This record gives sequence, C-alpha cells and structure tokens, in this order.
Amino acid sequence: MTIDKSAVRNAATVIVLRNRHDNPSILMGQRGAKAAFMPNKFVFPGGAVDPDDGAVALASHLPDICHARLAEDSAPDLQHALAVAAIRELWEETGLVLGRPDEWSGDIPQDWQTYAQTGHVPTAHAMQFVFRALTPPGRPRRFDARFFLVDAGEIQGDLDDFTHASDELSHLQWVQLSDARNFDLPFITEIVLAEIGGRLTDPTPPQSVPYFRNNDEASHVIRLRGEPMPGG
Repeated sequence: MTIDKSAVRNAATVIVLRNRHDNPSILMGQRGAKAAFMPNKFVFPGGAVDPDDGAVALASHLPDICHARLAEDSAPDLQHALAVAAIRELWEETGLVLGRPDEWSGDIPQDWQTYAQTGHVPTAHAMQFVFRALTPPGRPRRFDARFFLVDAGEIQGDLDDFTHASDELSHLQWVQLSDARNFDLPFITEIVLAEIGGRLTDPTPPQSVPYFRNNDEASHVIRLRGEPMPGG
C-alpha cells in the first residue's frame, strides 16, 4: 500500500515515567541524523498508526475517560488502534513490554511476532491520554499525535534492557525530568514535559487534555473534555 507522505497521519507516543515520587525520569532516545522527521532530536518512543493496528486484540482496554477524550475531534473508533500503536511502537523502539503474561489466541500479525515470543499480550488499562499535538503545515511529515503516560511499574521485565530495540532511536536512556531540557528537544516535547511535571502527584487520568493544534490559519491550544458514557 502506498502512503501519502504529505497527509496528516494519526500517531501514538508513549511517555514512560519512572520513580515519579522520587527523582522522576522519562525514557527518551535520539532520532537519526538522516530522519525526515525531527532529525537528531531526543524524543519519546512513538510513531504512526499502522493499518493493521485496529485488528490487534487488547487483553485490557483504555480507561473509560481516556477512551472518551480520544474520540473528541477525531475519526470514529480510532481509540483502540491508537492504544495498540503506542504499545507496538514502545516495543519496536525500546524493546520494553507493556502487557501481561499470557498466550496469544489466533494468528499473530507480522509486526507482533517478536512481542508475542516474549510470552505477553498487550494491555492498555495503565495508559493515560495526556496530550495531543498536530504537526504544523509545511513540514516533510505531519502527524496528529496522541501522547500516553505510563508508569514504569507497568512495564514487564528489566527497565534497563534495550537489547530488543530496533535502531530507529539511538542513545536510549532514562532522563531525569529535571535535566530533560538540557537535551536537543522538539518544541512540542518541551510543552509535554511541563504537562508531565504537573502530574507527578496525581496518578489519575487528567480531567481534560491539551490539544496543540496547528493549521493553516493559526496555532492554538484547545482542551479535550470528553466524558465517559453513563455507566462507563
């Protein structure tokens, strides 16, 4: 399938937060110098939603409030694919597993073969939707990215073992939140870091989510305030 690189693609990004109450740190890596999008920048793991992501089963689902907020100003029924894409990108770019020990049922998609070999199935209950950003016009790639916050305690295995990571991100490391701005960061990442810093004492999903929206007319921030359905 040919992908229109000029089109806005839905994307998911994962912010893994470690030691949130005592010297908090976040997992970051550096994009390659020849990357078309944000070369050399230090970023969180993440990437575009793949066409098959919506078909991958989750052993647990997003919190209801996050599911509702993701639906606002978005294509219908995209929430599941976004959660799956986030877990897949975390695995591919860092080798870290967000899931629970279990056996897969049915056919395993090609992109999930190595993940399944770890003996886990993907789970989304610990993912919190905390930020959304649309790449400004005129960039070589444009993404409508949803940022998910995950506590490092939800990751399976050794948090410092990146041996299964792809080569898409180099210099993978846990960066102290207080030192992160000393790295070469995209502008939007600096904004997200401020949002995360304000959530260290609150483990619950935020009541509203900032959406940094860039279009041909203007750049502005709106708040996504979706509420779960009654009984959700």
